[in-house]
Amino acid sequence: MSAAQKPVGKDGKPEVKLSRVDQAAILLMTLGENSAAEILKHMGPKEVQRLGTAMAQLNNVQQYEVEVVLANFMEEVRTQTGLGMGADSYIRNMLVTALGEDKANGLIDRILLGGNTTGLDTLKWMDARSVADIIRNEHPQIQAIVLAYLDPDQSAEIINYFPEKVRLDVLMRVAALDTVQPSALQELNNILEKQFSGSAGSQTKDMGGYKTAAEIVNNLDSSIGSELMDSIREVDEDMGTQIADLMFVFENLRDVDDRGIQALLREVSSDILILALKGAEEVLQEKIFGNMSKRAAELLRDDFEAKGPVKVSEVEGAQKEILTIARRLADAGEIVLGGGGEEML
Repeated sequence: MSAAQKPVGKDGKPEVKLSRVDQAAILLMTLGENSAAEILKHMGPKEVQRLGTAMAQLNNVQQYEVEVVLANFMEEVRTQTGLGMGADSYIRNMLVTALGEDKANGLIDRILLGGNTTGLDTLKWMDARSVADIIRNEHPQIQAIVLAYLDPDQSAEIINYFPEKVRLDVLMRVAALDTVQPSALQELNNILEKQFSGSAGSQTKDMGGYKTAAEIVNNLDSSIGSELMDSIREVDEDMGTQIADLMFVFENLRDVDDRGIQALLREVSSDILILALKGAEEVLQEKIFGNMSKRAAELLRDDFEAKGPVKVSEVEGAQKEILTIARRLADAGEIVLGGGGEEML
C-alpha cells in the first residue's frame, strides 16, 4: 500500500484494509526467522504457500499498518521493521531454518515448502509440472488416484499438462472412484519410492467421486473446463450431469445468503473483489454492494468504474481466489454455499 496518511475508523483509531492472509504475512515478517519458521512447521502445504506468496508480494508496507496488525495480536507494539527490504533473503533464510537447505532450495521459487512427508503426501509439496512428469507414463487409474488424493486446485494444474484425451479419461476415472484399497495405495507408494520413502495404511480410503471431479473442473481455466465437461457428456451424459450439479461457480454466489456474503467480504481484498466483479452479472454485483456499508459500497463503486477494461485471465483468477475462500469458509461451517454448490458440503 502506498497511502501517505493513516486512514482512521469511527473510533478514531488507525485501520487497515488488508486481508487476513496479508496481515498474517506481516506478522510473520515481524517475528524473526526462527520464530516464523517454527510457526510454518505446523502448517500444511496450502497455508504455507499462501503465506509465503503473501510475504513475497509485500511492498511498501506503512509503519502504521504494521502497528495495527500487531495490535490485533499483542498488547503493546514495540517493534520497528523494514518490511519490503530484503524480503527474498529473509524468506529464504526462514525456509532453510524450517526445512533444511536441500528441501528449501528445491522449492523456494514457488514458495512450496516440504515437511516430513512421504509417498503421496510428498506430491502436495511439488509443482504441478513435476507431478505430471512423474505420473505421465503410469496407468490412467494410477493417475486418477493421484489426482483424487491431491487438493483440487493442484490437480487442476496437473491435468493442464496432460493431452486432451488423457484429461477426459482421467477425470472420468476420478468421478467413478469411490474407495481405494490399501493394496492400490501401496502400489502407488512403491512407484514413488524411487524418489520418496513411503508406506500405506491398512484401511480403505474414500477418494474421488463426482464431488472431487467437480472441484477439479472448478479449478481449471473456464475454456478447458467447458470443453472437458462437453466431452464427458458425450461419453456419459449422466456422469456429466452429476458433475455439473456439484460444480459451484462464481455466479452461484448470488444464492448465498446475506450473512454468508458479509462473512466472505471480510476475507477478500478490495482489489481482488473489483477484478472479480468485472466479469459478474449485474444481479451479483448489486448483491455484493448491498451487503456493504453505504460508504464502503460507494468507494468500491468508484474504484470499480475507474478500473477500466481488464484481461479475462485476471478476472477469472480473481474469481477463483474468491471461490477458494468461499469453499474454505463453507468447510469451516461459517457460510453455506447455496444453489448448485449446496450438495458439495
